[in-house]
Amino acid sequence: MTEAPTPGGFNLSTVFRTVAEAVPEHEAVVWRDVRLTYRDMDARIDGVAHHLVERGLGCHAERAGLAGHESGQDHLGLYLRNGNEYLEAMVAGYRARVAPFNVNFRYVEEELLYLLTDARTRALVYAAEFAPQVAAVRDRLPDLTVLIQVADDSGHDLLPGAVDYEEVTATPAPAGGMPTPSGDDLFVLYTGGTTGMPKGVLWRNDDIYVTSMGGTPFGTDEPHASYAAIAEHARTQGGGMRLLMIPPLMHGAAQWSTFHTFTGGGAIVFPDDVRRLDPADALRTAARERVVSIPVVGDAVALPLIEEVERGGHDLSGLAAFNNGGAPLTPGVRDRILTALPHILVMDAAGASETGLQMSSMSLKGMEAGTAEFSPVRATAVVDDLRTRRLGPGEGAGWLAQGGRVPLGYLGDAAKTAATFPVIDGERWSVPGDRAELLDDGRIRLLGRDGVTVNSGGEKIFVEEVERAMAAHPAVRDVVVAGRPSQRWGSEVVAIVQLEAGHQAVTDDELLAECGRHVARYKVPKAVLRLPQVVRSPAGKADYRWAKQVAVESVGVSGG
Repeated sequence: MTEAPTPGGFNLSTVFRTVAEAVPEHEAVVWRDVRLTYRDMDARIDGVAHHLVERGLGCHAERAGLAGHESGQDHLGLYLRNGNEYLEAMVAGYRARVAPFNVNFRYVEEELLYLLTDARTRALVYAAEFAPQVAAVRDRLPDLTVLIQVADDSGHDLLPGAVDYEEVTATPAPAGGMPTPSGDDLFVLYTGGTTGMPKGVLWRNDDIYVTSMGGTPFGTDEPHASYAAIAEHARTQGGGMRLLMIPPLMHGAAQWSTFHTFTGGGAIVFPDDVRRLDPADALRTAARERVVSIPVVGDAVALPLIEEVERGGHDLSGLAAFNNGGAPLTPGVRDRILTALPHILVMDAAGASETGLQMSSMSLKGMEAGTAEFSPVRATAVVDDLRTRRLGPGEGAGWLAQGGRVPLGYLGDAAKTAATFPVIDGERWSVPGDRAELLDDGRIRLLGRDGVTVNSGGEKIFVEEVERAMAAHPAVRDVVVAGRPSQRWGSEVVAIVQLEAGHQAVTDDELLAECGRHVARYKVPKAVLRLPQVVRSPAGKADYRWAKQVAVESVGVSGG
């Protein structure tokens, strides 16, 4: 076993192998009738990595000779729903010195072609259900030479030239040997594209692992000192934590939570149904497998789960925490969680693809945290509007920023890399576009993403703040806020709401009155648009491109 995290620091492949050698019989993944130990899963990862290297994929230019927006590695797309294959292929990429990246399985043909082209995709591991989409774009992707198809119940045959995933897992080691993974190798995470075109964020393995994926033990500021320390950590965790993974692994926070669990020798448990959120199935699985933690992505995931808890019939006495990230958890939903499960902790975490984990808050029954107020990690700060200096407590609003270990840049985009990762007082920072306020006590109040604010009559309105205010009305099941053109205001705020069943009689005035009890009058929406369903990403994040389109199309229909 490697003692020190060299070369270049920790690599996620070597992290997994270290844990597999330390606790080989621990379960790593549980899904339906699949129960893979760390030893079993590591062997399957080897097979996939062997196949990638045999096909000539790997690292062709070392990190030291590249600019931040450049990649010297081949790229492997993961076009899969949740399952052991996603995690195996991901770690296999790192083992082969190939950079895996997330593919949104909801993309239509045009979006899929854009993403796979932007990523310069050389290899793709995809579910058979997506074979028609792959077939429609493959001829326009000249770099795509390796297709690995994961069988499912869709009935689609292997595409011409593709190989079956299960056969690949048994590939022997190549005659020329395997490369040695480096901490400098890339972790690539594509942004969701809900506010603009998706961008590939390039991290070093070592940096993302230390900041966000378990490389720094929970509750401390000091990373693990070596692989040997990780092995000892896994051996002493009493069997490891079991985590119910509901959010899709194509979501960065889901990958981060997974490796936190792996570092402790714990198990990732998937609900039986990974195509949609089935709350009863998810909680039956949680009870059966005695999971300790359930990650959620805002109200879109948490609300259906807690409604199922309220119906009764699930033994969740072993559950210790709901961990929220990626989308806001409104106070009303958080209160329902703590009322139904008063023994658990609700943790809210904030961060971005470009920053990793930045700050968190914890709520217990009777000790609820303030709305959108967080305790930052040591490297998190608020910088001034010009991005020239750090703000002190009480100095007002600025940009939420991350120092220390930050991404290298955006794949293929030197200009955007320079804009998002400025140098302040000689240190490189990540400033992806969230507005925040540093409070007098050192906590940070998150205001919202600048890219989805609405400038109405000269006032900047953060849509997430208005969404929380609208969601306070019990008739509102889901809400997304957007701007639309207005002759009077230039732009005006509208709320797109999905009402609870049986609450259709609520008036717009009642909804807006409740909103006005929580935000200033100028922030209250000028109109309410009622739809049967609010569109969100598969991870539960608001789709602001969709919301903007709905809002603009409503001009002249209801107000404006």
